[in-house]
Amino acid sequence: MDAQVDEDVIARAKGPTTLRQVLVAVIFLVIVAAVAFGGSIASTGNVDGWYADAEKVPWDPPNAVFGPVWTALYALIALAGFLIWRPGFRMGGPNAARSTLSLFVLQLVLNALWTPVFFAGYPVFGEAAWWIAAVIIIALIVVVIALAVSSAKWSRVASLIMVPYLLWLCFASTLNIGIIVLN
Repeated sequence: MDAQVDEDVIARAKGPTTLRQVLVAVIFLVIVAAVAFGGSIASTGNVDGWYADAEKVPWDPPNAVFGPVWTALYALIALAGFLIWRPGFRMGGPNAARSTLSLFVLQLVLNALWTPVFFAGYPVFGEAAWWIAAVIIIALIVVVIALAVSSAKWSRVASLIMVPYLLWLCFASTLNIGIIVLN
């Protein structure tokens, strides 16, 4: 019995195997890429449609800026998820960082909702879609702040990754609210 306990302690101390880490990293990348892909599908026809004709705030960047910025942010978001998961890993048990990972999942869900609601929602629901999108992005900002604070326990780098993401979300919220005010 004592030998089994010692083996469990040693297994936990070692952390996840390299193979498991690679698989989990790929899973984080695939999930985040799916969120990004869904957003691009929802915005593609609308960026050159109603959004091109909408009145925008003076600080609205050219459309070409959004793709590279979001690509970098999505890669960082996937990395942050992995960096939170890894130190919370427990062999044969639930991840010790599961509450922080729950915040990670919640921010992904809110992130995945915003683009379809804002871009694809407008042709269907009109201006109400912009208001709903504004509520979503404000909720997303709140969750990302909570995630940054919570993730600091597991990974300082993951926590710091939330800073550029948070700054971009705050900037994007001004664009969302600007559409509401100006149109």
